[in-house]
Amino acid sequence: MDVVKLMYSYCFFFHRPPPWLPVMNPDAYRDVDGLWMHSFFHEDMVRSALAYSPQPDDLFIVTYPKCGTTWMQYLILSILSKGHPPKTVTDFMLASPFLEMMGAESAEMMPRPGPIKTHLPFDRQPYSEQAKYIYVTRNPYDVCVSFYYYMRCFTPRRVEDVSFAKFHEMFLSGKLAFGPYFDHLLSWYEHRNDPNVLFFTYEEMKKDPKFWTLKIADFIDKQYGDELRKDDTMLQAVLDASSLKNMQGVFNDHIQPDVKDLLCLPPERRIKSMEVYRERTVIEEELHQYTGFVRKGIVGDWRAHFTPELIEKTKSWIHEKTRGSDVMALWKDIDLP
Repeated sequence: MDVVKLMYSYCFFFHRPPPWLPVMNPDAYRDVDGLWMHSFFHEDMVRSALAYSPQPDDLFIVTYPKCGTTWMQYLILSILSKGHPPKTVTDFMLASPFLEMMGAESAEMMPRPGPIKTHLPFDRQPYSEQAKYIYVTRNPYDVCVSFYYYMRCFTPRRVEDVSFAKFHEMFLSGKLAFGPYFDHLLSWYEHRNDPNVLFFTYEEMKKDPKFWTLKIADFIDKQYGDELRKDDTMLQAVLDASSLKNMQGVFNDHIQPDVKDLLCLPPERRIKSMEVYRERTVIEEELHQYTGFVRKGIVGDWRAHFTPELIEKTKSWIHEKTRGSDVMALWKDIDLP
């Protein structure tokens, strides 16, 4: 489809609905207790997430945006359900809540066992030695491309400059939701060998999904890995359920998890703290082309987007941000510039 429409929300505390601040506009972002966030995220929910006290059986999926978060959520839900994950976006959100958007109550109400999604750097992540953390990272070139398409589909068509070069500048500056890419990655890289952290790359998962599915299952609890090794049919069901094709069928009718649907749930399922999202003014605008919430999911898509000039800018940025770290060795085998 060439044009889609989205109901935009503005926080009630503005004296009047302000002009829409597109996600590709740096003015759309602000600091919430030291965390750089887009104005879509209600400050009460962000603060609730930061104050959440992990339970001993909590399992967190942590990523910088566009590093395979939804894939990991759906894979883990497939493991836990023996190949039968949620079929609707609303059920998916309740089973694997996005802590910064939905607040601590969503984690307290979720079915267990289940994964909690966050995009928080280590120093802001609710942390407990008894909880478990799966951290997935992705090479910065492909993250930039994937993030660009996601952000563009939230930008009104009246905004003419939605070029990749413009977004690339924002990405390198770190003035996006959840802050600079390398600050986030390096904060978790230091903890990659902690016993309650499973750290790996999106590219490793794409290369050998069966191996990593079993490793993730073992990390959650050895019984899940043992069950999958004993039952090839169940293992294949898990792999099929979390495949790109199946996930596109579930998610691509939705640009954004629909807060409105969560607010319309019956009282026993509703997350009461999310009522703050009712306190918003709504307008409707035409957006730039929608490419799907689950898009290509490939390694190396950056080659079709980075000009020689952008490559050189990115290399200089990487050199500056990773000085003294071997973190880029994570991608030594995928032919980055």
